[in-house]
Amino acid sequence: MSAKPDPEDELAGTEQPFVEHLIELRDRLIRAMVAIGIGFALLCVWPTPGGLYDWLALPMSQALPGGTKLIATGTFAPFMVPLKITLMGGLLLALPYVLYQVWAFVAPGLYSHEKRFVLPLVVSSTVLFFAGVAFCYFLVLPAMSKFIVAFAPSSIQVAPDIEQYFGTVLTLFLVFGIAFEVPIAVVVLASLGIVSVEKLKEWRGYFAVAAIVVAAIVTPPDVISQLALFVPLVVLYELGIWTAVLLRRGRDDREAGADPSA
Repeated sequence: MSAKPDPEDELAGTEQPFVEHLIELRDRLIRAMVAIGIGFALLCVWPTPGGLYDWLALPMSQALPGGTKLIATGTFAPFMVPLKITLMGGLLLALPYVLYQVWAFVAPGLYSHEKRFVLPLVVSSTVLFFAGVAFCYFLVLPAMSKFIVAFAPSSIQVAPDIEQYFGTVLTLFLVFGIAFEVPIAVVVLASLGIVSVEKLKEWRGYFAVAAIVVAAIVTPPDVISQLALFVPLVVLYELGIWTAVLLRRGRDDREAGADPSA
């Protein structure tokens, strides 16, 4: 005899067959791919792949001596590199919708209090990722480009290859976008009770050492980009702890208000 579902369990009886989950997953993946395709098409119309290429090349172009341009050593590089950049731009443009599809897929299996937690999490993750990309483009890339050009001996003509340059740029975008998710990770760990806020405070020194190691590994071998990643990681870790403390106080106040004996 099968056990009766818990009458207090709001998810009881909402289970779907495995095949239906696969069908829904397929449909949401298709919608996400269509959104990326639409973003790609929009960027092809404006600012066009060439315009997007020029925009991303601007930090290095401004740092190079007058008249010097980036070079293309590959036969198809002048065509493929702007196309790859546009495709990545389409993904970034569609990222909020893609994350919404992820949330919509997992939402039926979540409780009401979990749904209230996930949606702000998705929104804040998107905002912080774009903040990391913007920080990299407007602050890190110009400083890094000027450092590289200024450090080169006078006998060397600095003319970076576009494939290597844009590979570095896209890697840095990803690194800084993920790095800016540190407050989210800290808040989730504290909110789920996996790690206490007190432990997170005790681990400040260990996190700083880990941040130095990560910055040295994932960034180019120049002190500018390494410091530009290390400092935000430490600051964002502190921001995550501060946010977790505020959320805990708010939760304690609500529980105290709901307690009739309080």
